[in-house]
This record gives sequence, C-alpha cells and structure tokens, in this order.
Amino acid sequence: MKLKIITLSTAFCVSSVQAQLAKNTGINGNISANAGFISSQSHFNTKSSSTIHSYNENTDRHGSFIAAPLGMLSYTYGDQLDRQVYIGTTRSDISIGILAFQLGYQYQLSDGLILDVSYLPTILKSETWQDPYLLDQARSTTDEGGNAFRFQIKNLLNNNLNLDLAYAVKGVENDRVTDASLARDADIYHFKADYRIPLSRTSMLKPAFTYVKQNADGKAESFDSYKLDLSWFAFIKRHKLALTAGYKIKDYDAASQIFGKARNDKAWSLFAAYEYSNVFQWQNWSFVSLAGYSDTHSNLSFYAEKQLVVSAGLNYNF
Repeated sequence: MKLKIITLSTAFCVSSVQAQLAKNTGINGNISANAGFISSQSHFNTKSSSTIHSYNENTDRHGSFIAAPLGMLSYTYGDQLDRQVYIGTTRSDISIGILAFQLGYQYQLSDGLILDVSYLPTILKSETWQDPYLLDQARSTTDEGGNAFRFQIKNLLNNNLNLDLAYAVKGVENDRVTDASLARDADIYHFKADYRIPLSRTSMLKPAFTYVKQNADGKAESFDSYKLDLSWFAFIKRHKLALTAGYKIKDYDAASQIFGKARNDKAWSLFAAYEYSNVFQWQNWSFVSLAGYSDTHSNLSFYAEKQLVVSAGLNYNF
C-alpha cells in the first residue's frame, strides 16, 4: 500500500458527476495492460549501488522497464443504483498520479452525497535497505509494507468539494538502522480536500490541499507534510487530458544522531495523463499514456531524489 506515489498507471476519468454510481445494476469495471520506463535517483533505491562511502556523495541514476496489469471491478445495486462494492485501482485516483489498490464500499445519498469507505492492503511489498545509512559496506535489502483505512466524502457543496481521510500503518520487516531516532515503523494520518472549478463544458480545474502526519518510532523520521496540487482536466470528443502540478513541504520533528539537525524537504512534481477512447475504432477500448516527474530537495543532501516515469497501454471497459 502506498497512499501517494508517482508510478505506472492506466486510465482516468474526468467525466461530470453522475446521478448514479453506475449506469446499470450488476458488474462493471475496466482492465488494462501497460508498459513503461521508470528512472530513479535516490539513496533509497535498492537498484543503485549497495555501497556508499559518504552521506554527501551523489547517488547513481537507475532506469528500468516496467509492465503491469491494473483494473477495477465493481458491483452496483439498489433501487436507485446507490450502493456499490469495488476492488482495484480507481480511475479518479490514477488521473492525478495516485496508485492505491482498494477494497471498498460506497453509498450515495438522495442529495448526491457519496460516502466511501475502503481498506488498502499491501499487495506487493516494496524493497528498501535494512540500513540505508551504512557506510563502506554492502547494504542488504528488506521488505517494506503497510495497510490503510480510507474514508471519503464526495460531492459536497453542489458536487464540487471532496474530502479524503486515511489512517495507515507502515512497517519495515528488518529495520537495522543503528540510530534509534531514524526507526521507520510508523502510524500515518492523511487528510485531503479538493474542489472542482468548471471552466467550460469541456474543462475544469481542481485545486487540492493535502496534510500528512507521520508518527514514526524514531522522532527524526516523524514529520508534518503540506502539499498543494493544481489539476487541469480537458475532455474533447474522444480525447481526455489531465495535467497536475504539485509542491510539497515536509518538516521533520527532531534531529537525528547521524546528521545532527532536523530534516526539511521541499519537492515539486508534474504529472500528465492522456486517454483516447475507441482506439482503432474498437468499442470500449482506449489508448492510455502518462508521464510523471518529481524532484525533492533537502537541507540534508542524502535525502535529495528525482524520479521520472512514462508509460503507455490499452484499457478495456466493461
């Protein structure tokens, strides 16, 4: 589970608010196949050199090709088609660069308000270093994962305001960091609000504010994070486009023994997603592609990192 990530994704939806959760009762969904390339420059990337000699040295840039299927399966029921259970990755999340596998249930009230509860389990654990700060010796890898519970309130204020709250637990299986102030197991609290601003019949803006509080076992790993995003959506005939720019600040609670001062990060990101419906004149098939870039600057150069991802694929709706 990752609450926020720039990664391989599939398709997106920028349609207007529907009167119902689905067009018809029963099973609906989408599935897609994608291929792409990801490049990362980070001391926490386990594909880079396993040995470092200084906390100030530059890290290698590592690139790799990726392929993955993604999708969403839902079952809608009720006299007003106002109840739905679902599993998978939601198109609205993917459109702004968020990949989160969920098991969820949503209920739509008579006034259009939607209440959505979901569970986000770890499906594929990510890899990290047992001790990222080990010098002059080969570092060993371990797995990192977690689980989250999410509650969303959608379509407030004339269908324009959405609230997103989540609680997550993150754990590193074999955390061998010798500085206890950098222990990484953590509880994470997440709050996000976004507001839809229609520009025309074919485009809209969506500004968003996100606050994250991480309470880690190590005080130097605990932080408050503040992020502003601005997304622009356009949908013209068979074309759909979403562009998102973001800026984030992370303030850490305490200094670590290794670095002697508290960490402060500033990051900006750009993300673009495109969909072309009925590609090759195939009904319910679409071509999808994305590109994302993030750049993190830190007062501690060890934590500076950059990431680039591009992908393309086909999506099928049913």
